[in-house]
Amino acid sequence: QVQLAESGGGLVQPGGSLRLSCAASKTIFGLKAMGWYRQAPGKQRELVATMTTGGSTGYADSMKGRFTISRDSAKNTVYLQMNGLEPEDTAVYYCYFDTIFSRDYWGQGTQVTVSS
Repeated sequence: QVQLAESGGGLVQPGGSLRLSCAASKTIFGLKAMGWYRQAPGKQRELVATMTTGGSTGYADSMKGRFTISRDSAKNTVYLQMNGLEPEDTAVYYCYFDTIFSRDYWGQGTQVTVSS
């Protein structure tokens, strides 16, 4: 059973940066994409960033230019570099890994709080 372990969340002041990490416990066969979602209190989960195994990336409009998704295949890890954080970015961030077998894996979530 694959497990995803997230880290890197925390409290940061507006304008600050955080780097989230999400490591899979083992190599995921049939992997096709990975990424991040977030869910703020009282709101629906929304897509933050995605990356295919081919390296193509996509971002929600409000994250473009501020967030960067990357991966280390050898470490089975996906990252989310977040710069210029705003209070509106406060949420629980979830990573996921998606496969060609219609099976996806999710992290447990990591809290990001942007506040002065």
